[in-house]
Amino acid sequence: MPHGFDPAVTPERLGTASLKWDGRKARFGADVLPLWVADMDFPAPPCIVEALQQRAAHPVYGYPFFDAELKRAVLGWYERWRGWRVDEAHVGVLRGVVPALYAAVQTLTGPEDGVIVMTPVYPHLFKAVEAHGRRLLVNPLLEEGGEYRIDWAHLESLMPQARMLLLCSPHNPVGRIWTQDELIRLLALARRHGVIIVSDEVHGDLSFDAAKRHRPFGSLPGAERGVITLVSAGKSFNIAGLELAVSVIADTGLRERFDEALRIGGLAHANLFALVGAEAGWRGGDAWLRELVAYLADTAQWLRGALAEAVPAIRYRPPEFGYLAWLDCRGLGLDDATLQRRMVQNARVGLNPGTDFGPGGEGFMRLNFATSRAVLESALERLAGAFGAG
Repeated sequence: MPHGFDPAVTPERLGTASLKWDGRKARFGADVLPLWVADMDFPAPPCIVEALQQRAAHPVYGYPFFDAELKRAVLGWYERWRGWRVDEAHVGVLRGVVPALYAAVQTLTGPEDGVIVMTPVYPHLFKAVEAHGRRLLVNPLLEEGGEYRIDWAHLESLMPQARMLLLCSPHNPVGRIWTQDELIRLLALARRHGVIIVSDEVHGDLSFDAAKRHRPFGSLPGAERGVITLVSAGKSFNIAGLELAVSVIADTGLRERFDEALRIGGLAHANLFALVGAEAGWRGGDAWLRELVAYLADTAQWLRGALAEAVPAIRYRPPEFGYLAWLDCRGLGLDDATLQRRMVQNARVGLNPGTDFGPGGEGFMRLNFATSRAVLESALERLAGAFGAG
């Protein structure tokens, strides 16, 4: 089996219980071209496929034993890719980042506590707050010409009301990698006000520019207290369906409280095949990931020109990581309901409405470009037909 990444290989996903493809009619009510949920149409790295096939060949699928090998694999990965030396004792394995967000809010905040989120943002960050009846404190990002930055004055005004801040780093959907200076400033604010930071970093391996490489929040000087960093192999290697995440918490008291919450909630474990797949990726997926990231970076730039030609009224600034394009559709002059309806009924393309991501998402759509150029070209043709190239 070839071991490199090949963008020409996009297996048929219909009939594989794929949320993105098989779930499109349930989501959109139509047979659309799906460019929505954040997984890729590319096969996982061969090292992962081979490891899973080898384990599946053994006919007993009993309870897995999590040993130190997986921890050593993830420790090696982060030292190679981030220069981050993590203490093995600070690492925990859990079922996924999303349940970890909910568990953190439930366990580490009280009913009257405020929790800050920076919108527009991945919906589960604010849904975790709402689900547990905490006070949602929205710190809208400032946007100018498609570039986003933190509203520091407003953020500081919210800090005295907050017990926790849920950070998306890098930030989905706006495509920003927060700089080291921004993260240090955020940490200083949190420390000053006694605010816990929970950082969702699932897209962190997909940075395009080495000069703007994602910095894990837990690696910052001073992050030894009040910080939970959540990482995963899911986005990096396209194995989100295996459901595994890793927490890094240097703060002993915080780690004990969080780990106990995971145990009580039945989340302090992972699927047998998730353990096998993630370890294989963290040990042998380096070259494949570098090739993937190069392809995604090239596609992000290609999409800018192709979209400008297809529908000039839609503006798009390429992200600094990953495969999610945040499309500014305000130039079309449509309200959000009409925009979504025309995307589905006229263009027959399934995108995430910007309103899904909270305040600041109005007039935007999120497009997943982790697929073949042929699929993207088809989508652009549909968009041009529905919204006009003039």
